[in-house]
Amino acid sequence: MSDEVTSTPVRSKLSGESVTLLIQQRVRPDALARYEQWLRIIAAKAAEYPGHQGVHIIRPPAGHNEYSILIRFASVADAERWTSSTDRQRLLAEIADAFEHKDQFHIQPGIEFWFTPPSRAQKKPAPWKQWLITTSVIWPLTMLIPPLFKPLFAAVPVLATWGISHGIIAATIVALVVFLIMPRYVHIVSRWLFESPSD
Repeated sequence: MSDEVTSTPVRSKLSGESVTLLIQQRVRPDALARYEQWLRIIAAKAAEYPGHQGVHIIRPPAGHNEYSILIRFASVADAERWTSSTDRQRLLAEIADAFEHKDQFHIQPGIEFWFTPPSRAQKKPAPWKQWLITTSVIWPLTMLIPPLFKPLFAAVPVLATWGISHGIIAATIVALVVFLIMPRYVHIVSRWLFESPSD
């Protein structure tokens, strides 16, 4: 008999910042097709909730069965509104028999969540790998993004004011990193990122 589906939250201390809800679910091999259909339903339902900013699903490689679902929310309060909702509890109850282990989720701030291992059997990547990945993303953006804003700053001089221009550029870079680049980049290098020294 499968384990009862429960969830254990790990809260961000910074309740006012954008956060990511990381959900890890290990699915029985004979229930994968039903789970995939259910996953589309619950992802659509989560998108209806206030503060929802997008979802990214990391499917397991061949021979594995643990899914990682990343849902971005505007704040911890928005994330907790979804995790404690009757909609989520009802949908989890519908798929409970498809899980091998208990459903687990973590609420994490900033880009920290990208370096959470996709499997509980894996360790968090070495700090130097996290630094290298983050730097390799941000470095080229700091060279490419500022020139793109020059026409805008020339047309609207007030936006070129010291401080304002920096804020616009920084916000653009952070948005690209968090919402567009990191989900795909970490997925591509995940094998190297999460490998242990003995692998």
